[in-house]
Amino acid sequence: MTRRRVAIIGAGMAGASLAARIAPHDDVLLLEAEAQPGFHATGRSAAFWSETYGGPLIQPLTTASGPFLHAPPAEFGGRSFLKTRGELLIARDPAVLDALAAGFAGSGVPIDRRDPAATVPGLRDGWHALWSPGCADIDVAALHARYLAFARRHGAGLRCDSRLVATRRDGSGWALRLADGSTETADILVNAAGAWADEVAVLAGARAARIRPYRRTVVQVRVDPPAPADLPLVVDAAGSFYFKPEPGGRLWLSPHDETPDRPHDVAAEEIDVALAIDRLHDATDWRVTAVERRWAGLRSFAPDRLPVYGFDRDVPGYFWCAGQGGFGIQTAPAAAAMCAALLGHGDVPPGVDPALYSPYRLSE
Repeated sequence: MTRRRVAIIGAGMAGASLAARIAPHDDVLLLEAEAQPGFHATGRSAAFWSETYGGPLIQPLTTASGPFLHAPPAEFGGRSFLKTRGELLIARDPAVLDALAAGFAGSGVPIDRRDPAATVPGLRDGWHALWSPGCADIDVAALHARYLAFARRHGAGLRCDSRLVATRRDGSGWALRLADGSTETADILVNAAGAWADEVAVLAGARAARIRPYRRTVVQVRVDPPAPADLPLVVDAAGSFYFKPEPGGRLWLSPHDETPDRPHDVAAEEIDVALAIDRLHDATDWRVTAVERRWAGLRSFAPDRLPVYGFDRDVPGYFWCAGQGGFGIQTAPAAAAMCAALLGHGDVPPGVDPALYSPYRLSE
C-alpha cells in the first residue's frame, strides 16, 4: 500500500492511539489545538475499565481492548495499564439490575448476584447488587504517553498550539490552515477532536454528526470513616452516582451528571459538587469531611450514544474518530485497531462490528 500522509485532528487518547496504530505504515501528523495533548477529556477521566460501562453495544470494544491493556507488548512498556478492582452495580429497584444482567446475557462478561452490605461497609439498607469482578483502574497518563511515544518512534509528528481554522480540498488531498497562519497538507484528514468534532466536520465540508458535549463532574473527598482501600468501583445502575477509593481513605465521587454544554475548558460547578455529596450521603452512612479537588470533563455523544468511526459518506478522504462518550479510554486499543483496519492496516478485532459505529448510520 502506498504510504499516505494522514493528519489527525486531536492528540487526546483517540488521536494518539490511532496514530500509534498507523504510524508504522503511514506518514502521520497529529495536530493538537492545546499546548499539550490530552488536556480535556483524556486528562480528566475517572480512569476505570468496565465491561458493563456504556452498555452492550460498547462492550465488544471494551472486551477486545482488555488483552492489550492487561498485557501490552514490550514496545509499549510490557507492564499492565490495569489494576483489577472489581465493580459493584447497585440499585434500590431489583428490576434495574435484572434488565442490566439481561442486556449482557451471552456476552461472556461475568456478572453475579452479590450482597452489597458485605462488600461496601456503610452502605444503607435497601440496596441490591450485581458483581462484575474484572473491572480495573486504568493508568490513563501512562497509556496516553506510551501511545504518543510509540507513534513518535515510528515517525509521527506532533504539533501543539495548532488549531485547525480552515480546510481546502487540493486535488485528491487536503490543504489545512492553522490558527498561527501556517499550513499543512494531507491525503486523509481524521477527525479525533472530541467535543470539537462537529466544528472540525463543518470546516472539512462534512455534515455534522450532531455530536454533543455533556459535562461530567468528579470530586475527590475525604470521608469518615475512611474509605477502605480495597473498595470496588461502586456504580448506581440507575445512573445517579459512582465512586471508587483513592489512597489515604479518599474517594473519587461523581454525581453521574450529564449536562449539555459547549466545547470549551469546562469546570466543575458548585451545584454538581453538592449533588454528588448529597447522593453519597443518601447511599451510605459515611460523612464527607473535606472536598479536596473538583474537576469536570466533556463527554461527547452522537444522538444514538455510539461512537462514530469510519470514512464519511460524502466527503472523500475525511475519516471520523469521534463521539466516544465516557468510554473512549477503556475502548481505545480496540477502537484504534478497528479504525486502522478501515484505513487499510491490519484486521478488525474479533467480536467487533464496524457497521455499528459507521458514520453512514447517521445519514440514513
